[in-house]
Amino acid sequence: MASGASGAELANIVNEAALRAVRDGRSQVTQADLEESIEVVIAGYQKKNAILTDEERKVVAYHEVGHALVAAKQSNSAPVQKITIVPRTSGALGYTMQVEDGNHYLVSQQELENKIATLTGGRAAEELVFHSASTGASNDIEQATKLARAMITRYGMSPDFDMVALETVSNQYLGGDTSLACSAETQTEIDRQVVGLVRKQHQKAVQILEENRQKLDEIANYLYEKETITGEEFMRILNQPA
Repeated sequence: MASGASGAELANIVNEAALRAVRDGRSQVTQADLEESIEVVIAGYQKKNAILTDEERKVVAYHEVGHALVAAKQSNSAPVQKITIVPRTSGALGYTMQVEDGNHYLVSQQELENKIATLTGGRAAEELVFHSASTGASNDIEQATKLARAMITRYGMSPDFDMVALETVSNQYLGGDTSLACSAETQTEIDRQVVGLVRKQHQKAVQILEENRQKLDEIANYLYEKETITGEEFMRILNQPA
């Protein structure tokens, strides 16, 4: 679960686990303490006073299972570790935790496209089930757009622009400000291609969920009841014959 974490993050995780043990009056840290502290570092503390309506909990459950199902049905996608609809102090109403197997330094175009499809999976599930969209996908939209833009402007993954850097990153470790190094006409074309790339992956996510609609309903209902499920539980239900 801590794959890719820096030394400072690991220290923060262990410290958070120790604090949790002390609060519970224990002298030793358990596996559960460490797992919860990883989530605290990633998404913030559980927001005990946030009471969602039944309808909101249902929407969040479908949204999170949408992410997980799209990830699981694509190859070269990080395995799902946990799905929860317990609100966190970071503002997340729920989240799907995916953890890479070991450290991963090179990312292929296929993997990046799959990541965008997974990010759109939450909204795709809402559209498919509730025939409407909610504000819950705002962070997904931001991440998908950022990833698609980087693919085109910095990673040379557009046949139209070939291996030309259209965007430069300054102060990489201090916010990573980006500046475009191209004409206004090229900028317009970049915008068009970013929209096209995200739309294509969004449509792929919708198709995956349509093909697995029964499992989407089954797992979302299970998550709605349990609030938090492990990756093993998710995969068990997914692989059960209909």
